[in-house]
Amino acid sequence: MSDPKPLLAADRVRVYLTLVPYLLERGQVSLAEAAAEFGVGVPEMRAMVEKLTVIGLPGEDGFWQQPQEMFDIDWDLLDQHDVIEITNDVALRRVPRFTAREAAALLAGLQMVAAVPAVSDSGLVAGLLAKLARGAVDAPADVVIAPSRVSEVQEVVSRALNDGVAVSFTYRAPDAAPTVRTVDPVQVLITDGQWYLQGWCHLRQAMRTFHLDRVSDARLTEIAITHGADRVPDAFGTGPDEGAVTVRIPESLAPLLGGFRSEEISRSDGEVVLRLRMADPRGIKRFAARFAGRMQVLEPSAARTATREWANAGLALYRDPMSPDHG
Repeated sequence: MSDPKPLLAADRVRVYLTLVPYLLERGQVSLAEAAAEFGVGVPEMRAMVEKLTVIGLPGEDGFWQQPQEMFDIDWDLLDQHDVIEITNDVALRRVPRFTAREAAALLAGLQMVAAVPAVSDSGLVAGLLAKLARGAVDAPADVVIAPSRVSEVQEVVSRALNDGVAVSFTYRAPDAAPTVRTVDPVQVLITDGQWYLQGWCHLRQAMRTFHLDRVSDARLTEIAITHGADRVPDAFGTGPDEGAVTVRIPESLAPLLGGFRSEEISRSDGEVVLRLRMADPRGIKRFAARFAGRMQVLEPSAARTATREWANAGLALYRDPMSPDHG
């Protein structure tokens, strides 16, 4: 086998940029191992390592001021055993590090993620946990998180995403009859403890977001996903027939709904009719209450019913302030 060709100047610069982090990560490395890793000959690797001692941090006038501002190596180890070890790393390790409390908080979050099926099996979380524990200024506190139990539906959906197959289930949208859906899973969102599946719905022939609390009878299929690379809806965005609430409000109050993805339907007599995108249409009741009777919920009926019942419950408290439900 022929010796590797000498590096060109540009290639040598690229090797230097990765050589130092490589050596710092591994500690002591033999010349032969480093040469094989970077595809150069042993003599050339030795020459590059020796030149590290004239590389360092420039001073204000462009020159290195102190010996500690340049890389240094263990010369005895190199000369006697052909082993490389950097003894002065020129502040490369002086990077922002997590405090013990910050590391503990991140470790707690990763422990919760590790409870998600398929994620815990990948080994990714275990590696991150180990790196965070090493990267803190002080040893992080021992934190043990007892995550919520993962339901059978959540586990099936996670497995479908991991295995690259479609999942079939019964879905009950608000104010609608149950439908059987087959979905190419693209991603799972967990927000405020609620699980959502985003994927290509074979029934609707479009991307949809499904609240997993409304899913039942979930099962894996043998259908390979074909829309895994498609763009998913924006945060809880849905199609025109799901997750939409139509309201009428005064034009002057419309800017207060700027946080919603909305579509203007009509405008007349100082009022505007808007269609708002919501993960759960029934959630509009809380926003309607803030408008002091100036928002009218038009559809769907589930949103109208929820808003009416919310308002009636509030009025009942004024009629009977001693009610056990008061407060």
